[in-house]
Amino acid sequence: MKLHFEPNLDYQLQAVEAVCDLFRGQEICRTEFTVTMPTTKDMQFPGMESDLGIGNRLTLLDDDLLKSLHDIQLRNGLPPSGTLASGDFTVEMETGTGKTYVYLRTIFELNKRYGFTKFVIVVPSVAIKEGVYKTLQITEDHFKGLYAGVPFEYFLYDSSKLGQVRNFATSSQIQIMVMTVGAINKKDVNNIYGKGANESTGGEKPIDLVKAVRPILIIDEPQSVDGGLSGAGKTALDAMSPLCTLRYSATHVDKHQMVYRLDAVDAHDKGLVKQIEIAAATVEDAFNKPYVRLLKVENKRGRISALVELDKMTASGVRRKESVVVDGDNLEMVTGRAIYADCSIGEIRVEKGKEFMELRFPGGEQFLKPGEAYGDVDALAVQRQMIRRTIKEHLDKELRLRPQGIKVLSLFFIDEVAKYRSYDSDGNSVKGDYARIFEEEYRRAAKLPDYFTLFSEVDLTHAPEEVHNGYFSIDKKGGWTNTEENNQGNRESAERAYNLIMKEKEKLLSLETPLKFIFSHSALKEGWDNPNVFQICALREMGSERERRQTIGRGLRLCVNQHGLRLRGFEVNTLTVIATESYEQFAENLQREIEAETGIRFGIVEEHQFAAISVTTDEGVSVPLGFEQSKLLWEHLKEQNYIDSKGKVQDSLKSALKEGTLLVPEQFRPQLDQITAVLKKLAGRLEIKNANERRQVHTRQAVLHSPEFKELWERIKHKTTYRVEFDNEKLVESCIKALQNAPAILKTRMQWHKAEIVIGKSGVEATERSGAATVVLDENDIELPDLLTDLQDRTRLTRRTIHRILIGSERLDDFKRNPQQFIELAAEAIKRCKQLAVVDGIKYHRLGDEHFYAQELFEQQELTGYLKNLIPVQKSVYEQVVYDSDPEATFADQLEKNLAIKVYAKLPGWFRIPTPLDTYNPDWAVLVEKDGEERIYFVVETKSSLFTDDLRDKESAKIECGKAHFKALSICETPARYVVARSLDDVLNRV
Repeated sequence: MKLHFEPNLDYQLQAVEAVCDLFRGQEICRTEFTVTMPTTKDMQFPGMESDLGIGNRLTLLDDDLLKSLHDIQLRNGLPPSGTLASGDFTVEMETGTGKTYVYLRTIFELNKRYGFTKFVIVVPSVAIKEGVYKTLQITEDHFKGLYAGVPFEYFLYDSSKLGQVRNFATSSQIQIMVMTVGAINKKDVNNIYGKGANESTGGEKPIDLVKAVRPILIIDEPQSVDGGLSGAGKTALDAMSPLCTLRYSATHVDKHQMVYRLDAVDAHDKGLVKQIEIAAATVEDAFNKPYVRLLKVENKRGRISALVELDKMTASGVRRKESVVVDGDNLEMVTGRAIYADCSIGEIRVEKGKEFMELRFPGGEQFLKPGEAYGDVDALAVQRQMIRRTIKEHLDKELRLRPQGIKVLSLFFIDEVAKYRSYDSDGNSVKGDYARIFEEEYRRAAKLPDYFTLFSEVDLTHAPEEVHNGYFSIDKKGGWTNTEENNQGNRESAERAYNLIMKEKEKLLSLETPLKFIFSHSALKEGWDNPNVFQICALREMGSERERRQTIGRGLRLCVNQHGLRLRGFEVNTLTVIATESYEQFAENLQREIEAETGIRFGIVEEHQFAAISVTTDEGVSVPLGFEQSKLLWEHLKEQNYIDSKGKVQDSLKSALKEGTLLVPEQFRPQLDQITAVLKKLAGRLEIKNANERRQVHTRQAVLHSPEFKELWERIKHKTTYRVEFDNEKLVESCIKALQNAPAILKTRMQWHKAEIVIGKSGVEATERSGAATVVLDENDIELPDLLTDLQDRTRLTRRTIHRILIGSERLDDFKRNPQQFIELAAEAIKRCKQLAVVDGIKYHRLGDEHFYAQELFEQQELTGYLKNLIPVQKSVYEQVVYDSDPEATFADQLEKNLAIKVYAKLPGWFRIPTPLDTYNPDWAVLVEKDGEERIYFVVETKSSLFTDDLRDKESAKIECGKAHFKALSICETPARYVVARSLDDVLNRV
């Protein structure tokens, strides 16, 4: 296969133009010129006078460059740089959009326009170096075709071949030198600073040769090259005396002077990268062990602490929560759970690179690094399910895409090489857990009827071994090691691995190559992109800085078919990420990373964002609006309260965009459509809740002070108290029955959800799609807690009574299956039976005449409601009814329209009846007039059903308490009747 490159993609040409236009006005340097170094006594080879080479030359003044920079920034909608602070210029391009192609093409365009010939590409790692070299190889014919066969040379810097540096300096052709920052950032060990100077370099230090020709530096992934603003990498770059430095990345830390931006939002909007979806795995009901995960350690004002994740007891049961802990904390106290008995926090260390937290527990201790957990479910059980899901997603796509000539690839990122492959004492390779699990799961999937067409002619004896492989650092003995490029030996180990993976890029894309599943450590974190990666499975935590975006970035490129042609459209290009976090968390964390790394401020309107809007002059010429006018427009939006002082989009702007009522100053009205288009992208979805405006509900005085309402109120205003009696034997029987009929106890399980991730100007949104599934996880090392003591603490029943209930329920096997879930379910069932038993024997008594709800409370207590939940009425004590459900809204409408109803009130929240299950607030008080004479008084509870079996136990119990309360008030000749009703007809039928 030969990959095809498209020469006319608008966004790539705009990125090339942005850099080339910086030098507008620069004279073309076509004549060869040499730079020499005079002989001095201090020279390494005294007496030698040497031409150092043929270099780049810049004739522009700083003011010229600054003007060009401002013009480019205006054209590309970027904030203007104040001054020309340095010779560094930034290009931001989302991963997968052809960044390497763009800067290589920029080299040829700069040569064509201005005659520049010397270029040095500096990258952070061997992976990217090999990737750039590979791209140079496969684009060589492409660029020669575009640029009239212009001769050029490129090479990888090698400290043992310094003659290449001499040729780089003296050649008149385009010279491209590719090197890692590791080759230049340590003066004491790197030959480029003179250690290897000899005849091959003409006696000069290699660094002097480079400095003399003033190369244009191209920095790939500068956030990893610089080592910070004053880091060793940045110092080494400056030592080359570059004519200018061009910085390319999707995740810049330092923006410098940006000339072009194609960020994550733009790339997704324009369909330049794959659509992202996530298959999210969350573990549920795994609360049977003392679980502790260290999230981070910190030192704030001398107080050393750790942020941990624990399973804490809450009002709604055990929930996984974050807590800040310090040395000496007792985790049983922190969590409120006996399962953490004798677990405590020990030493916490915050030293950078050596962070840990000591966890002490019965029988030992463990030192947790950030991201590590103790007491979690079996990691291999979780990872098996993730591998299984990845294989499923892969085969589903293969069924659909293979007929279109598209090879589907999947990537697994793992925590350590030994889990994929290790070596015995004789040096023989041994399959690790991940390799073994993969082959088992692949054989299993191959037998499923869904994939018969894929495997009908495949020999499953060998296929599972042939379809997967690993790419890791390779040591001198040929063994795989974890990748850390922190010294020369490790860099050489990494290079052996990268040579293999980079040189077989096209081969890997061929359907004839059986390899489809790739396991890697950190080697592929950046610098390796294969366009046909459709699944990425993170078998390690995605928690470090930039990790989520870099991991996803390995699969964002649009795919190619067997002819090397790039295919477009999300129906083909969807990247599925398999991860152990909820899709909501994934979207939230992805948005946080994008904001932190790119400076994108989701939902924020910035002062410069209208600068590139097109304005037509009186002469009919189209020009940009400009920065000053853009700022005026921004100020107007703030004055109209469309945005706040920080530019954050307000609901009023969303409403104006939705209704087409956006107000702009007169001079900007011709550009209203363009302004609206910019704001719609920034404002996000327009489904806003205009009803979220609270309104005070006023009393209707004529009704409140009418004789009819006074009569009604007299019958319901008095307060009561209650006492209870219950049968203990009956309680035990009901508890046994309730526990027998309670839901099944489930084992710890993994819940899969699938969601589409959409990156827009307003933020990252996750929308769930079909694909949910539940998988049971086996936990065989659970220690059973003290069941009787735990239930006694929760229910306040005697141990003897609890023992009778548990034995009678015959469900103790469920306790062994999932102890924590059983305890919570049993406690809830018993407490509910206790409440109902209390209600069965309840008796209410009216308090003295001085204890009542005063009618004046209607005026003294404020009632508010949302516009969407208010109905204007005439017969009520209030001018509007605040309703909570459709049955209530319907009932209010019926009350208004029926002539038999004289007055009524939706009883406010302060009208409450005491019950053993919390206080109870009935719905309505109603006065009905029969035949124009007899008056009948009702307290009405509106429900969708009249049958108590259809209501929740607690609702039914409160209704019984309501009946008993109003029965206790029946001391006059025509007392108020308490009824449950679906509609007004149910009330009138009782008249």
